[in-house]
Amino acid sequence: MAAMTHANLLGPDPTKLPERPEAEAAMDSGTDPAEVAAEHPDFSEAWAALAERSLAADEFVAAYAFARTGYHRGLDQLRRAGWKGFGPVPWEHRPNQGFLRSVAALAKAAGRIGETDEYERCRQLLDDSDPAAAQAAGLAD
Repeated sequence: MAAMTHANLLGPDPTKLPERPEAEAAMDSGTDPAEVAAEHPDFSEAWAALAERSLAADEFVAAYAFARTGYHRGLDQLRRAGWKGFGPVPWEHRPNQGFLRSVAALAKAAGRIGETDEYERCRQLLDDSDPAAAQAAGLAD
């Protein structure tokens, strides 16, 4: 008789990125996000802030580039933390917010430059990561 395996019916555990006290403190102190990104190039929160600033200035191509950088740096870290491309990435955990904000900014910028498929993928990723993330990151419908 074959051995039975049981799947985790609740799904994967939430993925939480590691704390980044030095980079977070720099952001909290009002240091320009460009300086924080230069000092901590893998810190998605700085890239998200740069993308959001560019969106506010109607600089959509720059916003897209900044957001994509934050998104990819965050993906790298999520994978190192055990994320397999699906499962919860809780908004309430601050280190996750830089990644989720980058995804939201990427969606906004993609929408503004006509990248409809990219917009939809980012929206779905936010919804799959944490249903509260889109609204918290300013991308509510």
